[in-house]
Amino acid sequence: MLNKRIFDYKNDENIELFVLIKSAETRIAKNGKQFIAFNFSDQSGVISAKFWDASKEAIATFTPGKVVYLKGKRELYQNNPQIKIFKLRLAKESEPQDPALFVQKAPEKRAEIEAELNRYLFEITNPTWNRIVRALLKEYQKEFFTFPAAKSNHHAYAGGLAFHTLSILRLAKALGTQYPQLDTSLLYAGAILHDLGKVLELSGPVATSYTLAGNLLGHIVLIDEEIVKTCERLGLATESEDALLLRHMIISHHGLLEYGSPVRPHLVEAEVLHQLDNLDASLQMLDKSLEHTAPGEFTERIFGMDGRNFYRPNEK
Repeated sequence: MLNKRIFDYKNDENIELFVLIKSAETRIAKNGKQFIAFNFSDQSGVISAKFWDASKEAIATFTPGKVVYLKGKRELYQNNPQIKIFKLRLAKESEPQDPALFVQKAPEKRAEIEAELNRYLFEITNPTWNRIVRALLKEYQKEFFTFPAAKSNHHAYAGGLAFHTLSILRLAKALGTQYPQLDTSLLYAGAILHDLGKVLELSGPVATSYTLAGNLLGHIVLIDEEIVKTCERLGLATESEDALLLRHMIISHHGLLEYGSPVRPHLVEAEVLHQLDNLDASLQMLDKSLEHTAPGEFTERIFGMDGRNFYRPNEK
């Protein structure tokens, strides 16, 4: 039984397995008592649970990044899967304790992702953009290929940042064939850098949280600052048109001011990057939910998709 993973269990089935505490937030219930809102993870996915009437000792013990033995029951709450906890304890020395064993990974191998992504660098023909992209990738190479693209929602797994970036590059290449008027050199440079600030915004792939800079500034501001510093280090004019075009690609890629972009896209390539970013993130969220949905059923409500749920048609 302990060889099974979270999403190997069906609703209303008792569970017994080791999981990673991905997040643990202490909250106050309506009765005034404290409880812990957990997100547990293994390589099959992430599921939530509530630890009611939590003592100070439990709150201090069950912290993010720790592996625990979990016994309980998988249930549905408002059409979302969750675990009713029967028993929870820390893993013993003789039991699995490495958090890396319980972290989801990108669907393609790092070496393959890195090799394919590097080929796009040769298609960034503008020397200013090429030098900036290469310098920043070199500086943050380790983090870029191991970090998730988000704390939750899309590509929230080890290597998700690089895989999300490569997915956008693949889409951009196909679009460049359909619309040859696009400056693919600018589009590729913007795609590679658009989320690179996540390596400063997030803590890493295990028990992912926001850094202080991530909470106060966000990844768009953080990577824009890195671009400016890189220009200065390389002796490139920060106010040149080339530098400004690349910076605009980054700061506008969320599309709307209310989604965190300081400006809306004012370049065709910036609009394309925004649309591709949104498309890839949306499809990944849908795939993740549909993967755990039986044919003929609806997914849980997906927060990143305006709370909508999606139907998985019966297999023909």
